[in-house]
Amino acid sequence: MRTVNKDLSGNNGLWNEDLAPTTESQRTWRWYHFASLWVGMVMCIPAYTLAASLVEGGMSAWQAVITVFLANAIVLLPMLLIGHAGTKYGIPYAVLARSSFGTAGARLPALMRAIVACGWYGIQTWFGGSMIYTLLGVLMGHSLEGDKIAGLGINAAQLVCFLVFWAIQFWYIFHGMDSIRKLETYTAPLKIIICFVLLGWVYNKAGGFGPILDQPSQFIEGGKKAGQFWSTFWPSLTAMVGFWATLALNIPDFTRFAKSQRDQVLGQSIGLPVPMGLLAMLAVIVTSATVVLYGKAIWDPVDLSSRMTGIAVLVALLILLIDTVSVNLAANLVGPAYDFSALSPKLISYKTGGYITAFIAIAMMPWKILESTQGYIFTWLIGYSALLGPIAGILIIDYYFIRHTQLDVEQLYKEDGKYSYGNGWNMAAIIAFVLGVAPNMPGFLSAAFPASFPGTAEVFKTIYTYAWFIGMAISAVVYGVMMSGKKETLPAVANAS
Repeated sequence: MRTVNKDLSGNNGLWNEDLAPTTESQRTWRWYHFASLWVGMVMCIPAYTLAASLVEGGMSAWQAVITVFLANAIVLLPMLLIGHAGTKYGIPYAVLARSSFGTAGARLPALMRAIVACGWYGIQTWFGGSMIYTLLGVLMGHSLEGDKIAGLGINAAQLVCFLVFWAIQFWYIFHGMDSIRKLETYTAPLKIIICFVLLGWVYNKAGGFGPILDQPSQFIEGGKKAGQFWSTFWPSLTAMVGFWATLALNIPDFTRFAKSQRDQVLGQSIGLPVPMGLLAMLAVIVTSATVVLYGKAIWDPVDLSSRMTGIAVLVALLILLIDTVSVNLAANLVGPAYDFSALSPKLISYKTGGYITAFIAIAMMPWKILESTQGYIFTWLIGYSALLGPIAGILIIDYYFIRHTQLDVEQLYKEDGKYSYGNGWNMAAIIAFVLGVAPNMPGFLSAAFPASFPGTAEVFKTIYTYAWFIGMAISAVVYGVMMSGKKETLPAVANAS
């Protein structure tokens, strides 16, 4: 771990207080803070419903749970690798990217990651607004249905509830990272308790855990989709990896506050794969019981909460509201706020970046992204994983194989320094990124706009099912070859502790 003592504020074009390396006094996060952060982020509505998409696709309950667990074990590796730089140098993702993409070129991966996070911020805000909408309907004793607003596709009450929840989250933009850390730390144990309470409730109410747990896979011989397991498994695995692909990139935004490397590694290893697998199991068990209780599978926890009676409805929905706030701020606000700040450090602070994130989230109309499971999994999740996988590959190769984890931090904040590559752009990274994304584009266009691209070759559709893996591998290899022979050289006294 290295503390940069030198004042870098003179490099105004690439520096502001939010992007500056963290000081020793700012590094207060221990392993349990990271574990709490991940437990807090994992316990969210989109993560809960992931298992639903897999069971609906034909998997058995246990196949769905194992797929979710495996995907999160896979994505943990790049998180730990990329997170190392944040802890060692105290720099955020947008600054780390300068070493590989160049001081100007780093704006490209920052913008890519920021736009994806804006979409996620909007999706989670929509879920939060939906809970307020449901809660009001329960309290008033009737549905808030109304005519849909032309062009938006939602009614006025839905829009107002969405905007109310959007406004609630603004408090944390003002109070910064420490307020988010405290929120995650305090709410994580509550979420775990609620999961066990929910399990107990459905078991007692249904007299067991229901039929979904015993339902066989549709891929077995004689099933509806016999012999099609692998053609479903691989795109599903890619989509599950894509679920946290954004955090795999901007994890330095959090690990830069770690007390030590051990804290970030241990905390993340405990906090991500196992809780994600357990949440998928919880989702399957609870939904299985709803078949007994209501005669059909209810995968939406908001819908399920609204069917409870008495004070349980209010408590359940309020807990889901707190949960969604904590997840959305940690996973989808911190990263893009830093990323937008890095686009123009002179003009955009962390707070301003947060404002930009919030307003773009509205403009993206997240309810349209979620109109169908097919669009959510195969267009949204896999689509952006095709963009982010190549960036992860480049960052890892650059930091470990080109730099050997040695960075000249002062130079990262100089427009004419070694990481400017002469004109601010490292063309090796740009070429590697383009070549990593290119093979996945035909498959993405076919999935997103099937009517417009009906003749896409099967080979491209197959490649697209492995989008994150293929993009990451191609970019890593191309970047490694183009940068071979270039080694990081540091001044004898640079970055002394």
